[in-house]
Amino acid sequence: MKKNILITGGAGFIGSHVVRLFVNQYPDYQIINLDALTYAGNLENLRDIADKPNYTFEKADICDIEAVERIFAQYRPEGVIHLAAESHVDRSITDPLSFVRTNVLGTVNLLNAFKNIWKGNFEGKRFYHVSTDEVFGSLGETGFFTESTPYDPQSPYSASKASSDHFVRAYANTYHMPVVISNCSNNYGPNHFPEKLIPLVIHNIKNRKPIPVYGKGDNVRDWLYVIDHARAIDVIFHQGNLGETYNIGGLNEKQNIEVVRTLCRIMDEKLGRQPGESEQLISFVTDRPGHDHRYAIDASKLTGTLPWKPSVTFEEGIEKTVVWYLENEEWLNNVTSGEYLKYYETMYSGR
Repeated sequence: MKKNILITGGAGFIGSHVVRLFVNQYPDYQIINLDALTYAGNLENLRDIADKPNYTFEKADICDIEAVERIFAQYRPEGVIHLAAESHVDRSITDPLSFVRTNVLGTVNLLNAFKNIWKGNFEGKRFYHVSTDEVFGSLGETGFFTESTPYDPQSPYSASKASSDHFVRAYANTYHMPVVISNCSNNYGPNHFPEKLIPLVIHNIKNRKPIPVYGKGDNVRDWLYVIDHARAIDVIFHQGNLGETYNIGGLNEKQNIEVVRTLCRIMDEKLGRQPGESEQLISFVTDRPGHDHRYAIDASKLTGTLPWKPSVTFEEGIEKTVVWYLENEEWLNNVTSGEYLKYYETMYSGR
C-alpha cells in the first residue's frame, strides 16, 4: 500500500536533499513537500525530481492553521518529517518573534494536525522532528554533546528550537504520539543559502568581496555533509526507536577560520589564482552577541544502533561543495539577488 509522507521545509537546503532521497529511493511513497517558499526555500533545488509521479508540492506556511489542516485532511500522511524552520542565528537576533512563530507555533500546528487526523490510531505512524545541536548551548575545549546533555540554548534561534523539541516530547507523553527527534551538527553542501558561512565565503571569494569572519574565527563547529544528514534522516525515520532522540554528527571539528582558509586555498586552485590570494579578502568583524564557542556531537548512539555513519570526509565534502557552486553559477546568482542582498548589507556593512 502506498504511504503518504509529508516533508515540511522540503524546498530548503537540508529539506530538498531529504525530499530527493525519498522520492528516488521509495517509489511506493507519495512524498508531499510542504514549503512556504520564504527567502531560503527554492524550488530550483528540486528541478530534477519535480515531474516524478510520487512527488507533490504544496505551497503553505506551517503557521497557517487552516492550510495545515487542509493538507493533513487531503493527504492523511502516515509519516511526517518536519524540517521547516527559521534557522539563521543572525536573523533570530534581529527578529526573534519570527523564530517563535515558525519554530514553536508552526511545530505545534503540525503536531495538532497529526494528532487530530489520526485520533489516537497511531499504529504504523511516525512524526519525526529534525532539530539542531545548538539547543545544547556551548561546549568548552573538551567534551561532546550527547542525547542526555541538558538544554542550554544561547540565542533566540536555539531557544525556539529547544522549545519545539519540548513540545514534540510533550505530545508524545500526553497524547502517546509516535515521535522521534534528531539533533544535528552544522551542515554544508550543495543548495545552501549564502547567508551561511561556507556558501557565503565561496560567493565572496568568487566576486573578490571581503570575507566577514566573526571575532577571531576561533569558534569551533562539527561539520556534516548534507547528503550524509539526509541518509541519517532516512535511517532514523525507518528504523529509529519511537520516543528516542538521536544525535547526528560528522566527526569533523573545525575552527571557522580553518574552514575559511581551506575554502580560500581550494578556490584559488579552482579559479587559477595565486596561492594565498583569496586569504587577503578575510575581514575580521565584531563578534555576534552570545556566540557559542564550540559544538561537538557524540553520534555513537546512532552509529552504534542503526546502520549509518558519515560517508564523506570534510576534505572530500568541501571540495565537492566548491565544485558544485562553481558549476551552478546561475543558481547562486538567483539567490543572491533582491532580499538577500539587502539583508547582507544590513548585517555586515560597517563591521
